[in-house]
Amino acid sequence: MRLPQEVIRTKRDGGAIPPEEIADFIAGLTDGRVTEGQAAAFAMAVFFRGLSWSERVALTRAMTESGTVLRWDLPGPVLDKHSSGGVGDAVSLALAPMVAACGGYVPMISGRGLGHTGGTLDKLASIPGYDAMPGLARFRTVTADVGCAIIGQTDDLAPADRRLYAIRDVTGTVESLDLITASILSKKLAAGLDGLVMDVKVGSGAFMAERREAQTLARSIVDVAGGAGLRTVALITDMDSPLASAAGNALEVAYTLDYLSGRSREPAFHAVTLRLAAEMLVVGSLSPDIGDASARLETALASGRALEVFARMVTALGGPVDLVERSAHYLPAAPITRVVVAKTDGYVTSIATRNLGLAVIGLGGGRTRPQDNVDPRVGLTGLPRIGAKIEQGQPLAIVHAADAASADRAEATLLTAYRIDTVPLKPTPAILERIAD
Repeated sequence: MRLPQEVIRTKRDGGAIPPEEIADFIAGLTDGRVTEGQAAAFAMAVFFRGLSWSERVALTRAMTESGTVLRWDLPGPVLDKHSSGGVGDAVSLALAPMVAACGGYVPMISGRGLGHTGGTLDKLASIPGYDAMPGLARFRTVTADVGCAIIGQTDDLAPADRRLYAIRDVTGTVESLDLITASILSKKLAAGLDGLVMDVKVGSGAFMAERREAQTLARSIVDVAGGAGLRTVALITDMDSPLASAAGNALEVAYTLDYLSGRSREPAFHAVTLRLAAEMLVVGSLSPDIGDASARLETALASGRALEVFARMVTALGGPVDLVERSAHYLPAAPITRVVVAKTDGYVTSIATRNLGLAVIGLGGGRTRPQDNVDPRVGLTGLPRIGAKIEQGQPLAIVHAADAASADRAEATLLTAYRIDTVPLKPTPAILERIAD
């Protein structure tokens, strides 16, 4: 094995790293020969210098092969979806049971919160008893029996990515196109998928603030996945507004239950969730086209089948058997709930959505260090989207906080994050573009 510092030096100076040296470095990251400091330096060198397509493929393959690669024998296609991250992005929680209710199998390996974005794993951890790290045998059993299982990365699956993922979160290297591509695809390839749909967010609450950046990431994922034999479609979706009106771990689980039960279906969230799920059914050859797939998914929602699958998944992974019926009893609530009142009349014309995600972290709902605990109770609800009409003296949003000081800070952030003007602005479509082979 070439010395890790020499591999880092090569990339730092703009050189190309041979595939075998990338494989050696990732093997060292897995077995401990590469230190946390060296991994952080590697991530920073890649962030500034970038990787070629061949380096990106080599990194993805090395991270995939750093652990177990699953093989499935199921009566339907094995499918998954991944989001590049945003605020109020609870899509995975709703989408997995919807697709499972239509005949797909969704073994979803999710991560913790990254940067200003919430993590699916942290959201599920707010459910008492839910085992997000069940081991591969139980993961396989639940996926086969229920149709979906959402878990965190185990020690067996892409362990190199799990270590690098945590380091990226606290070293300012989250936004690296190369590391994002390798991180996403290594987990998906290790999961043994037949098809993948990628949700690439763009806007003020996304890692990719510009459309061109999002297009580049989407194309990178589609091309690298295709080269690895995984059929993949990418959608570019809007993140200039929070996707859901709730941001925070237990709050987003409650939001998901409202969505699946039909108590509340906000248009933008529904549009994105439905289209991503429909693309999965088409990629998996369960539907001939998006129209047919959408109709099947709407039926799964209306019949209650998708909600039933979600409930079965929660129970199979150790959560309460009556979460759906008694969610208020099980999901933890913050001791302070503060209504933030609008200071002026008008329409929302822009949102510093990333700042809303940072406000959730400031409340304790995310991490600034890998070892930090997350408070599942805290967050924001009632968040309006661009185009919403606002009245002075009426609620702008609600802060859920552990203490008064953090509530004060979150309130101040909310008031500065929303720009309200007298002339309405036409909202951006929730789905902007589709990218495929």
